[in-house]
Amino acid sequence: MTEAEFFRMPSSLRRLFATILVFCEPSDVRSLWNKHLEAMSEDYSRNCKCKHTVEQMVLKNIRDMLQSMGKDIESFPLPKIDQQHETTDDVPREIIEESSIEVDHEEISLNKNLNNEQREAYDKILAAIECQRGGIFFVDGPGGTGKTFLYRALLATIHGQGKIAVATATSGVAASIMPGGRTAHSGFKIPLKIDDGAICGFTKQSGTAKLLKAASLIIWDEASMTKRQTVEALDKSMRDIMDKQELPFGGKTVVFGGDFRQVLPVVRKGTRAQIVDASLRRSQLWNSMCQLKLVRNMRAQNDKWFAEYLLRIGNGTEETNKDGEILIPTSICVPNKTNDNSLDKLIDSVYQMDNTSLKDPKYITSRAILSTRNDSVDRINLKMIDRFQEEEMVYHSFDSVEDDPHNYYPPEFLNTLTPNGLPPHMLKLKVNCAIILLRNIDPANGLCNGTRLVVRGFQKNTIDAEIVVGQHYGMRVFLPRIPLCPSDDDMFPFSFKRKQFPVRLSFAMTINKSQGQTIPNVSVYLPEPVLSHGQLYVALSRATATSNIKVLAGTHDGKKNKKTSTSGTYTKNIVYKEVLTK
Repeated sequence: MTEAEFFRMPSSLRRLFATILVFCEPSDVRSLWNKHLEAMSEDYSRNCKCKHTVEQMVLKNIRDMLQSMGKDIESFPLPKIDQQHETTDDVPREIIEESSIEVDHEEISLNKNLNNEQREAYDKILAAIECQRGGIFFVDGPGGTGKTFLYRALLATIHGQGKIAVATATSGVAASIMPGGRTAHSGFKIPLKIDDGAICGFTKQSGTAKLLKAASLIIWDEASMTKRQTVEALDKSMRDIMDKQELPFGGKTVVFGGDFRQVLPVVRKGTRAQIVDASLRRSQLWNSMCQLKLVRNMRAQNDKWFAEYLLRIGNGTEETNKDGEILIPTSICVPNKTNDNSLDKLIDSVYQMDNTSLKDPKYITSRAILSTRNDSVDRINLKMIDRFQEEEMVYHSFDSVEDDPHNYYPPEFLNTLTPNGLPPHMLKLKVNCAIILLRNIDPANGLCNGTRLVVRGFQKNTIDAEIVVGQHYGMRVFLPRIPLCPSDDDMFPFSFKRKQFPVRLSFAMTINKSQGQTIPNVSVYLPEPVLSHGQLYVALSRATATSNIKVLAGTHDGKKNKKTSTSGTYTKNIVYKEVLTK
């Protein structure tokens, strides 16, 4: 907190304080409050000279932040909020937040630019809302067909009518694109570990339940990525709070969207059959959904051949060789050699390493290098950060094992581990470099797992970063070190904990992390073939045209590259065709 005060941003300091309360387990909350109250209230103090009133304003702001993080300010030893100054008339915070979403003038006119397919879907969904008869819709379409554009048009129309619309998505990145968007797990209080028959974690009397009852429309984007049990849990909870057990989702109008050609739900160590069974297409609710198909690919409308090629890859119909591999067009391939020079060429094809470009956040977020594995991603990110000429900071994590009194697992060993979903032990950052958030810190305010940011400054214990995607573009935040544990409890025979900043470099990212994003300029690094259904399709479909994509496939360790021959470059394409049909 003392380091962050150097940047003199009171609103960001309050958010940092709330983050520390939730994630950092401070030993003396009241002392922390007393020490930094003046800095956190500097903006309020300019317009109000009453110290008590200013303190109340700070408390209420922090309370709202804590609530958006799923915590109650009453559980922390802070000064009490004067209830007589409350003006919400017991209206739940969730409804106040949704009702206060501002409708941009440009958003209101989006419905005028819908194509015929989008217009048909738009009219059917609005008709269900206006008749209050409810309905379940699934907007199905490949990447680039305008699913997000349709959602934004619907949200603008509903918000413009003074009604409530709840916008969620399976991934944080997809959620950040929509006004008021947040992840489905945080918005619906869905348990992270879920089985058949589960329900959401809210009660009938909660603010979430009251919000869902008041909502005219619920949108869930990237639903093809989530397990069917999460959708079924929401269905059970909605029937309960609406007291309409016979109607799907209690008679509400719910719009799902996605593309089953893309990556399917993650089932740890799951077989093909288990992964397919976990998909939404295997849910009993699927047959109740009205299918709204979008086919016209606007992202690749000037590159028809590329759009058709992507569709064949997604459908698993692209011609293969005798080894079951597809040919990657020569026009998008980087020549593969046995040294590291090929990877450098791939990097150069997407990033121009002049300081003017790299200081522009729009330049950084309009391009990325995608790969299948974290070790490949880390390798590229380290290459990229070494090319930067800005001020550098290296952060080392504090690693430990719970219940290890005999020190069987020394820190030197733990430092070598980088579990999936955790930051590396050595995190090298430079000013203006791109990073990606690895945890849901404050989803309602843009800090979701998958949010891309740019580093604007740092101290020993804080990173000053700027959100550079979605509706919270340009917002400055402070990030502290927090304790992090692997999401897979069975990964190690011990309970591993890493205290580190919850970020990674994001010049390169995994293919799975990129799903839900449109990245105009993409390079794909495939030292090994893709690992699961839809990965190749997702990687290639992030770009907007063949001129904006390059692929480097095959080994680069001095071994003979069996995937490249005089006839072209071939790679594996994994498609579970059973999930593409009813």
